[in-house]
Amino acid sequence: MAVITLSEKLDHLGSRYDELTQQLSTAEIVSDSSRFQKLAKQHAELEEIVAKHREFKQIEKDLAGAHQMILEAEDAEMKQLAYEEEKQLTARKEIVERELKLLLLPKDPNDEKSVILEIRAGTGGDEAALFAGELFRMYSRYAETQGWKVEVLESSPSSLGGLKEIVAAIQGHKVYSKLKYESGVHRVQRVPATEQQGRIHTSAATVAVLPEADDIDIKIEAKDLRIDTFCSSGPGGQSVNTTYSAVRITHIPSGLVVSQQDEKSQIKNRAKAMRVLRARLYELEQEKQQAALAAERRGQIKSGDRSEKIRTYNFPQNRVTDHRIGLTLHQLTEVMDGKVAPLVDGLVTHYEAERLKQELAEA
Repeated sequence: MAVITLSEKLDHLGSRYDELTQQLSTAEIVSDSSRFQKLAKQHAELEEIVAKHREFKQIEKDLAGAHQMILEAEDAEMKQLAYEEEKQLTARKEIVERELKLLLLPKDPNDEKSVILEIRAGTGGDEAALFAGELFRMYSRYAETQGWKVEVLESSPSSLGGLKEIVAAIQGHKVYSKLKYESGVHRVQRVPATEQQGRIHTSAATVAVLPEADDIDIKIEAKDLRIDTFCSSGPGGQSVNTTYSAVRITHIPSGLVVSQQDEKSQIKNRAKAMRVLRARLYELEQEKQQAALAAERRGQIKSGDRSEKIRTYNFPQNRVTDHRIGLTLHQLTEVMDGKVAPLVDGLVTHYEAERLKQELAEA
């Protein structure tokens, strides 16, 4: 049986893309909503890789032209221009070829999803709670720059204005693909406002980023749920309202418990609690699948383990260090103000390169 080459495979994808483009413009497909959506999704999935392959082929064509010019040009200035063009095109070809290989890697099915972000104060008492609040502000501001929507689902403020814990939904395009490497222990080093002798304290907060699951991903049976209602309460235990609007949902098979009391409506609290429960159950299911993967892949999975100390925020030195990729920025003020892109993009680039290296080694 003939073995299809990479170039032939990419040409085939290009032909399929053109075929889908034509089909989507026909009256027959446009009038069939479900079929149109299915084909439109396939079309969108192919668009980036087809465009990148066509750019690569154009660069190869331009390179051949530049090389021909070098061989045939009699004018020294023209020959030099052709040399410069060949140099630039060669560099661009290497970049596009790498991008093309990355696009051919198997996709993480969760990359397109919105997320449930959970931040909890760890060791360090009130200082840890203040840091947890600052982390949430950091991610919220970053979400704004990406055009994402942030919705608080559950929060527990501390006495000094920080957050003991907060659970929020972040909705938008490819949120999980950007934030999936943020899960772990975030450590802060600074002098707390309450410290009289100027000593640097170390505190921590944990961050968990869960892909938001929908009904298709996770089926939850009503018989597996125990739902309790109670009166909402605020700091110090005082009653916020006298109606049983707060909801506690226990998923009996897994033992997971989710409480929600931020809304005055029991129905809204229940809906929010179910979103969080669904995301946590989806994560449990993923962990089971990941546990079954081959040993050589486990190091990559471990990078998202929330028990790891993944990053240190050192305020006296205005420094932030991501320990997994050895990236240090002396721009902590900007990072805490939401300019997290250098860290987020650096992690994505690093782990994509690792996946590419692994795939090539296994090929």
